Amino acid sequence: MNYPLIDENNQVEAVILGDGDFPVHPVATALLHNSAYLCCCDGAGRRCIEHGLMPNAIVGDGDSLSPDFIRRYCNIIHLIREQDDNDLTKATRHCLARGIQRIVYLGTTGKREDHTLGNIVLMIRYMCEFGLQPTLVTDYGWFVPASGMNIFDSFLQQQVSIFNFGCTDFRSEGLRWPSFPYQSLWQGTLNESIGDSFTLYGDGSYLVFRTFEGKQNNPKDFLIE
Repeated sequence: MNYPLIDENNQVEAVILGDGDFPVHPVATALLHNSAYLCCCDGAGRRCIEHGLMPNAIVGDGDSLSPDFIRRYCNIIHLIREQDDNDLTKATRHCLARGIQRIVYLGTTGKREDHTLGNIVLMIRYMCEFGLQPTLVTDYGWFVPASGMNIFDSFLQQQVSIFNFGCTDFRSEGLRWPSFPYQSLWQGTLNESIGDSFTLYGDGSYLVFRTFEGKQNNPKDFLIE
């Protein structure tokens, strides 16, 4: 499978907006405005409306919405009281029930670090359990889950981090430092692309982060002594 780069021109089947930091990067904000279907998690719906966007749906347990807000937007609010899943997963199930397979997640990082980590790891669950192709976009880059052999479009000096979720055989081509079956989550971080693509081979699932911008080198790095 090929994982392309994303930019301001990407057309998005659906965006799920979390109640973390509101997107400010040009790519992230373009994805938010270009989505065919916009689904917000609880409090994110209120913030989305405050930013001038009307979501197609607001999904969650309603704990961060006032009774007045719920009455005012009752036609797009879907309250799900069960607590087995968080609001992000409830919103994902809402989109899945509408036949949506490609979802971009925004506003899922920032604020509480435990929520950030949990939301990022959920991308692996959504791929393996729900059969989705999710992309989690931040103001610095984006995460995609993958398994097996895949080609990732890239550019020179793009920063790449890889998180292993069960691979016992793992290799790479096109990265500055060769990959291996990382035993700890930190081991695959802070790698770098050396061309316009890189290839990963794994016998299980893994999560890949690519930055929007490449590494800014110190001019001294290019001096020949």
